[in-house]
Formats: sequence, C-alpha cells, structure tokens
Amino acid sequence: TGDKLQTASLANPGAKLPKGLFTKELEVALLEGEAGLAVHSLKDLPTELPDGLALGAVTEREDARDVVIAREPCRSVTDLPEGAVVASSSPRRMAQLRQLRPDTRGVEIRGNVGTRLRKIAEQTDLHATLLAMAGMKRLGYTVGTDGRLAGPDVPAGLFALPLAPEEMIPAVGQAAIGLEIRADDPVMKELCARLNHADTWHCVTAERAFLRAMGGGCLSPVAGHAVIRDGRLHLMAVSFQTGSCHTATGQGEPTKAAEVGRIVAAQIDAPKLA
Repeated sequence: TGDKLQTASLANPGAKLPKGLFTKELEVALLEGEAGLAVHSLKDLPTELPDGLALGAVTEREDARDVVIAREPCRSVTDLPEGAVVASSSPRRMAQLRQLRPDTRGVEIRGNVGTRLRKIAEQTDLHATLLAMAGMKRLGYTVGTDGRLAGPDVPAGLFALPLAPEEMIPAVGQAAIGLEIRADDPVMKELCARLNHADTWHCVTAERAFLRAMGGGCLSPVAGHAVIRDGRLHLMAVSFQTGSCHTATGQGEPTKAAEVGRIVAAQIDAPKLA
C-alpha cells in the first residue's frame, strides 16, 4: 500500500495515513489463508495487529544505526554545509537531525535505495539523505575506512556517516525482521519458536510497548531503542509529538521488557501533563 501511494507525504504530520501502510496486503493474505507467514521489516509493523494475527518471531537484529549519505566526507553532522538540505521522508530522523543541526532543512524523497543514492549524487540542491544502515548492509553496501560508500551500482563520490544510537535514536524495531502468523496456527508457532532470537525479542518487545503507550506508529516523530547489557535491558527513547523534544531512559529484567517500555513512555508523557 505504501509503495502505491507515491504522492502521499510521509513527513507531513497532518497527513491522514493509515497505520499498517506497508503491511496491509500481507496481512490480508494471512487472514484469507493465502499465506502461512508474512515477513516484515519490524519497524513497519504496527504495534496493534488485526484480530487473529500475532507476531510469531523476530530475527537477530542487524546494525540498527541510521546513516548520513552525502557527496562530501563527514566526520560528524557538524561537517554538513550550513543550511544543508537533507532529503528524508522520516519525521523521526529529521526531528533528531534538527536537534543536532537546527539550520538544516528537510525535503521529501521517495524511491528505493538506489534511486535515493542517485538523487544525492546528481541533484546539487540536495546535500545529504538519511537511511537505515541495516538496509544498506542487506543490499550489499559497505562503508570504507575513509567513509566512502561502496556496493552495487553506487554512484561515484558518495560518502557515509553511521550515527551512533545515542546520537540519533533508531526507529522502534529498526534492523529487525518480524514474522507475522495466524494466532491459531500451531505449525507456524512451532517454526517461529525455532527461528526467534531471544535477546532481540526482548528488546523489540520493550520498544513496541513504548510506542504503543505513546499512541504512535512507524511514521510518528518517536524513537526507541533497547539493548541488553550484563543481563539487563536498557531502553532509551525520544518523542517530538508535542513539537518539542522529550527524552527518557529505563532499564529492567529482559523478561519484563513490556513493563520497561510502558514506564519509559510514562516518563515522556509526564512533561506533557505538567
């Protein structure tokens, strides 16, 4: 559905875009018995699933960082030109970039990764774009020690700057693959139990509980990223839903991941109510 709505603005906060914009057709196929399992980029999968469907498993998470792609090498976002025009349809990415560089200006960009790379290489009015490092890696792109981007059909002269999660918090579920199944399908449940990556499951459970409590979807200016360190789950999150920046962190037992997510959401909601 999302790929068909090429004229819809993903970055416009007033746009009436449905949750599940990128997953609807696959879920219909599941519910109608045409498919037994749907494979999603987890960041696109709504936290509230249709009746009869369930998240069966998640794969081990890839590199969750966001990455700046530009025509000039960058050691940090401070190296972008003054007033840089950054092509991105992600409210989350642009809101966080403006926290780091208030002078930047965002413009919409659509198309697959190759199309976006060509636009940055060829359109001199665009200085950079922001993409997901996981998607770049899965497509065979690499970043050299000098920051130069390499891979299939990469336009000459492009450089990449991966951003640490502490600098730009990734989207909820970013870099994880989610396997959606019918809730009453024992065969698929058994398969998913074998495929599930436990640590990633706990992390995305916290992130998705946070997002659900915030009332947001994959296009909301909200971010949350969890990791497990020394047996503890640590979640950091940010929201720009009110137009200003609110951050929070939390930690707990991995088995209580959903509770950690809800607690962090409550911390962010508190300033709104003050």
